[in-house]
Amino acid sequence: MEIPVAALIAIALVSYLIGSIPAGYLAGRMAGIDIRSTGSGNIGATNVTRVLGKRYGYPVFFADFSKGIGAVGIATLVGKHLLTPPHSYESLQIVAAVFCVIGNAFPVWLHFRGGKGVATSAGVFFGLMPWAALVGVVVWVVTFAITRYVSVASIMATVALPITVFVMIYFKQTNEFLFLYFTICLAIIVILRHRSNLSRLIRGTEQRFRRE
Repeated sequence: MEIPVAALIAIALVSYLIGSIPAGYLAGRMAGIDIRSTGSGNIGATNVTRVLGKRYGYPVFFADFSKGIGAVGIATLVGKHLLTPPHSYESLQIVAAVFCVIGNAFPVWLHFRGGKGVATSAGVFFGLMPWAALVGVVVWVVTFAITRYVSVASIMATVALPITVFVMIYFKQTNEFLFLYFTICLAIIVILRHRSNLSRLIRGTEQRFRRE
């Protein structure tokens, strides 16, 4: 059974608005600064942690992560209880996931200058495919432990997701090709959002996180 276009549009809009809540910007305002004018200028958890410390950075990460899970959760509830049979709402989940990440990266409230979508991407993927998301977490932790670069760890973890989903499809652990296409798009978005980090890595000026 096809999902009504109106439902897809509604989920897209709601998910975008959830994703666009600028947790990092709000945390900066609570601390008395505009986070966009200090550090890297990004409103994501990494810059907030560098500038304001873990007291602000960790809650921002949790908030951005929760936005992803929340958007997918709403789409799942709508698909299960309001619109379609349980086997036919994957496209609704994908729409929610994509637009939530877009909202995080391009929030209307901040002239479309948002975060890099990593924490929110992690949230939506835990909502969609928890086991594959755990692989991404392991890749992130190992890469970060070796390099101490958040940007490199984030890119590597995001690239690992479509590879993991492809392997799961190959071994018949899932047959949802929609998830494969989504993770490829997600990896492209995250890499594009890290263009400045890649430039700094090439120049050797990217900042590492120091061990405390």
